[in-house]
Amino acid sequence: MTRSKRWLQLAILAAVGSFAIAAEADSVDIGKSDYEVKCVACHGVDGRGGGPFAEILKTPVPDLTALSRNNGGVFPHQRVYRIIDGREGIKAHGPRDMPIWGQDYLERAESAFFGYGISREGFVRSRILALIDYLHRLQAE
Repeated sequence: MTRSKRWLQLAILAAVGSFAIAAEADSVDIGKSDYEVKCVACHGVDGRGGGPFAEILKTPVPDLTALSRNNGGVFPHQRVYRIIDGREGIKAHGPRDMPIWGQDYLERAESAFFGYGISREGFVRSRILALIDYLHRLQAE
């Protein structure tokens, strides 16, 4: 790797780190923000399934606030990750009505980081994990 390319990577990482610090100071919640953009239309603002598109879907929209309760009191991180990502088929899940957000994140990562040596899959994972963190916080007591 050339010295200039390494410096560029370090500059990008520093900028991302600075953004993360600024985001924390301004209370930016990436998981919540992604939820509001990607999920509210079907799952509703409160996560209970009452979004404006829910009534036109063939499959009932699950109540995202009951994921832990429906899994013996344990939040099903791995299952939720696989469903959100969607790039790996889940046979027991049946037909897929939900968009494949992993592919969407991957395409965004390619346009943002192309040629800079930053892991596109790392970007995808970080965004999905931020969304899962938000869903975990939605769980009803």
